[in-house]
Amino acid sequence: MPYIPHTEADTQKMLDTIGVKSIDDLFIEIPDNLRVKGQLNVPSAKDEAQLFQHCRDLAERNVDLSRTTCFLGAGIYDRFSPATVGAVISRGEFLTAYTPYQPEASQGYLQTIYEFQSMIAELYGMDVANASMYDGTTSLAEAAIMATYVNKRKKVYVSGAIHPHAREVLNTYCWAMDVEVVEIRTQDGVTKDYSIVKDDAACVLLQTPNFFGCIEDMAVARDAARANGALFIVSADPVAFGLLKPPGDFDADIVVGEGQPLGLPMGFGGPLLGLFACKKEYVRLIPGRIVGRTVDGEGRSGFTMTLRTREQDIRREKATSNICTNEALMALASTVHMSALGKNGIRQVAESTVRNTQYAIQKLKETGCHLKYDQKVFCEFVLSLPKSAVGARDALLEKGILAGLPMGGRYLGDENDLLVAVTELRTRAQIDEFASALKEVLN
Repeated sequence: MPYIPHTEADTQKMLDTIGVKSIDDLFIEIPDNLRVKGQLNVPSAKDEAQLFQHCRDLAERNVDLSRTTCFLGAGIYDRFSPATVGAVISRGEFLTAYTPYQPEASQGYLQTIYEFQSMIAELYGMDVANASMYDGTTSLAEAAIMATYVNKRKKVYVSGAIHPHAREVLNTYCWAMDVEVVEIRTQDGVTKDYSIVKDDAACVLLQTPNFFGCIEDMAVARDAARANGALFIVSADPVAFGLLKPPGDFDADIVVGEGQPLGLPMGFGGPLLGLFACKKEYVRLIPGRIVGRTVDGEGRSGFTMTLRTREQDIRREKATSNICTNEALMALASTVHMSALGKNGIRQVAESTVRNTQYAIQKLKETGCHLKYDQKVFCEFVLSLPKSAVGARDALLEKGILAGLPMGGRYLGDENDLLVAVTELRTRAQIDEFASALKEVLN
């Protein structure tokens, strides 16, 4: 075992100190039938050149965006990211930095996190934002739990048009905290039945644009929350609010979202970036971390984590949240992305998305398909096909087109429904090719 430096004498001395006879005794709690017997079935060793070739062969079996045109979204999107993003986050002082507990040694990182918070707060129209969370789904769940602390209620009302994955995470969090989740019914792709919200509500949760790509009426949801003394929580696509009125303009108490569209690659579903912003009055209950701007003993401007102690992360049942770290490197990527694009650039991305989406709807309807929901949409829409969406998707993949997400089963749709995403990166030629290939497949 060349990678373990301990001699047999070292190992035996440690075992004697612990009070066991062998290393196997350390794993006595694992049932015998679950332990590996004999040698592992590991392939023979390869030299460096052979190993790289083996890895290349494995990688070529994947479907990647260098060989396909992507119309798949459903929470993670193929969007443009400036080259400056990769250049900055690959610098060693950012890439390998530890959590900035020591402000005297971490001013650069702390400042970038502060700028990130400021940009997210402005984008969402909110007072404060935290230093990022794991992803958009955990942000939503944490917001719901935070609402139960604010008004001491144990029931949350959630739109049925929120992403199914986010609802699953929400249900898990709420189950663990003995909080009841009540679904608000949807109709024609948007949330409708707010009459079920009662005065036992801790919060009303809404996603806009929602899972189907439809833009929700935030004013109606807000009024339902206010009428029952509940918090109004919005899960919001940050790109959409480069164009739409932000949730803060609708008096949202908490706004969360997924930051992946702001400069992060699709990857294999991660790493992601949770966004979380709220009104100033709730800042002491906010999960995760907050970086503040202050002055040192000599009056010089500086940055430090504030309004909470490190112990908040480790007190478990006594803590308001057990989010104990953040996606600082991904938050930095989004900060660089937003800085490079600026306000006008983010608005142009949103406008291009709208134009491309409307063009795609027009061309795809010419194939004999139709829109399932007659609503205003952003980036995504549900297309109803005359045949199985899974079959169409698989056939289109063979033509180099990643068509979208079939909505049958757990995805709140029929087996012929396909959720299609069209970002600012899609060209008219690519959309025309998609429409032409889909028509061929359907025929």
